[in-house]
Amino acid sequence: MIRSGRSAFWALVIVNIIWGAGFVVIDKAIDIVAVNTFNTLRFSLAALCLIPLWWMSKERRSFSGHGPVLKTGFGLGLLLFLGFSTQTQGMLYTSVSNAGFITGLCVPLTPVIAYLLFKKQVDKAVWISVVMATAGLYMLTVGDKLEFNSGDILVTICAICFALHICFTDRYADRYPIVLLSIYQLAAVGVYSAIAAAFGIGETQEYPPIQEQLFSSVVIQAVLYSAVLGSAFAYWAQTSSQRLLEPHKVALVFALEPIFAHFFAYVFLDEHLGFKGWIGAGLIISAMLYAELGGKRKAKMQPLDQTSSPSLD
Repeated sequence: MIRSGRSAFWALVIVNIIWGAGFVVIDKAIDIVAVNTFNTLRFSLAALCLIPLWWMSKERRSFSGHGPVLKTGFGLGLLLFLGFSTQTQGMLYTSVSNAGFITGLCVPLTPVIAYLLFKKQVDKAVWISVVMATAGLYMLTVGDKLEFNSGDILVTICAICFALHICFTDRYADRYPIVLLSIYQLAAVGVYSAIAAAFGIGETQEYPPIQEQLFSSVVIQAVLYSAVLGSAFAYWAQTSSQRLLEPHKVALVFALEPIFAHFFAYVFLDEHLGFKGWIGAGLIISAMLYAELGGKRKAKMQPLDQTSSPSLD
């Protein structure tokens, strides 16, 4: 059990190490198994892993009426499905490092989308961070090529879907138990992925026979890793930690994910960003941090008798 701010901080660091390494693990698996088949296994298992947590929770004893939460879960799950599907599909055509850094764009995109959809006030720091992130995305993915890699485009769509998911989750999560809503979301991703797999959607290459895919040690390890550690454990640790840490501190730790992704890609896949890639990655990381910390720093500097509330970012 996470009981202190220090243990919460290190729990989140561990989560981001898991997520960063997960890019490498999944990248190896999707060379063997179709993307939607992999996601079907991953998210179905992740949902099952959270059921004991819900069964032991106090909320279960007083909760009734699964219809509305099921509907909301499958709606939010559709955004998750699109996000993970485009991310995993994109990793077939781009590097692990690029996928990690581009996915991080969801941090500065989230408040912008919240403003466009729900008119939530956006701090000037967010708009500056979006410009920085866009410049970083250009340097990281285009450089001298003057064209986007198709995988980079797919992962950019993934970042947008994740940002949309965060915005809609913020709007609906307070209405339902978090663990139950998460179970339905993860199960929904598994269902949507199974449907896509059945119709062969997104399969752009030849794969081994299905029995070879399912019994491959690389695939089994990747499914177990991403479902148990990358989804079920990571969810529990993140939720527990966010009860003890301020949001901007959580975001600060989350900025480590693409760095860990590149570290593991460098160690295990011998990936190198190059000079312009490092500049782009640095701009994206800076944008993520500035979007989360810029407005809050200014808010803390306001006098205590300031009548206007700090803007949401």
